[in-house]
Amino acid sequence: MILSVVQDISERKAAEAEIHRLAFYDPLTRLANRRLLLDRIRQAFHAGARRETYGAVLFIDLDNFKLLNDTMGHDAGDQLLIEMAQRLLSCVRADDTVARLGGDEFVVMLKHLNHEVTHAAAHAKRVAEKIRTTLNDPVLFAGHQYQTTPSIGVSLFHGTDQTADELLKHADVALYCAKNAGRNRVCFFDPSMQEALDSRAELEADLWEALREGQFSLFYQLQVGCNDHVHCAEGLLRWSCPKRGLVGPNDFIPLAEETGLIVPIGYWVLETACKQLKAWEAGAVTRHIQISVNISSRQFHQPDFVEQVRSLVENTGIAPARLKLELTESIVFKDIEDTVEKMRALKAIGVGLSMDDFGTGFSSLSYLVQLPFEQLKIDQSFVHNMTATPANSIVVETIINLARNLGLDVIAEGVETEEQHALLTRHGCPSFQGFLFGHPVPAAEFEKMLSVRDD
Repeated sequence: MILSVVQDISERKAAEAEIHRLAFYDPLTRLANRRLLLDRIRQAFHAGARRETYGAVLFIDLDNFKLLNDTMGHDAGDQLLIEMAQRLLSCVRADDTVARLGGDEFVVMLKHLNHEVTHAAAHAKRVAEKIRTTLNDPVLFAGHQYQTTPSIGVSLFHGTDQTADELLKHADVALYCAKNAGRNRVCFFDPSMQEALDSRAELEADLWEALREGQFSLFYQLQVGCNDHVHCAEGLLRWSCPKRGLVGPNDFIPLAEETGLIVPIGYWVLETACKQLKAWEAGAVTRHIQISVNISSRQFHQPDFVEQVRSLVENTGIAPARLKLELTESIVFKDIEDTVEKMRALKAIGVGLSMDDFGTGFSSLSYLVQLPFEQLKIDQSFVHNMTATPANSIVVETIINLARNLGLDVIAEGVETEEQHALLTRHGCPSFQGFLFGHPVPAAEFEKMLSVRDD
């Protein structure tokens, strides 16, 4: 007698398959997820070591993906991700791996490229450019075309000399460099990139500490008239770092701008300048001095910037006309409506306004006559070259005449030689700033300089 038992296990098999899919695949695009990608990278390490071939990881991020989600909704964003996933699969071989890590981040792993690193890199570059071109093609949403661009970071691997996480980190570093270089491009990882990022991260951490520990100070540089009378001082930021020594603004201001740290730093500068003006009211040689400070773009376009200035002026009790704010052309013409509104509000408070680095941008004279500036500051690049290049001398003379015709004061910065001073004087420039008259110094030393000049 034969007894047979038949059991339908199709549901169990389907459930197991679903569990496997959820564990190793992205539910939206059906691409490999991070877990499966890491496993395949480790396998590729060992296979590459046996065959002595290079492989590559391509870290791909869609530029401005958030904008699509915000404007067209998450359904459109999901459709775009699915379309991009299919396009990525069409660009690689069957045994390569395409994965989605989450959001708009994808990774492509290429195996067995070549025994020579230069040939392997060239192969990876071709694939990356093919992906970039393919993903650049527009996508149709509800009858409308939408075009996205990818930034791609590439890192090669050979054998088992690094971990999968390290490889992905290197590709991510290269991706950051591609984004920083303008987006929609391919960038390869190089150890120097990591060094630069580590240095940047250390500098940012030190800047936060500088804010907390009060390591910043204001130095002051003379601004003089034709009769050598000192009427103003520009407050220039310096950083006394325990590890780095005295750090000039060119070495940390760009990073502060990029990270947003310039906003609290800029507020500290304004507050310190106002307190210094109040302290100088008690001195016979300093009570007439005006202080000018540079205002960053991020700081100026803060919604409460005007209120910050008003509060500082009122709380310190200074005469507002003794505070002068220097704005660059790039700030002024970034958002002209916001700029005009803020400048008029600042003028109503009574603070002075100067256009810094005048001549280096693309000023519109029609806007210039509407903005309540009281001064134009000739950029030092023109001053430095005016004695050697006739064209620069003509530009300087033109700016001086323009300011005079508009009823504006004008000052030349970066004056370092008697020859420059004499030529500027012949052109009718009324005020000067530069090493010829004095270097930036701390407040106490500035006061001593004024006392000597007054004797």
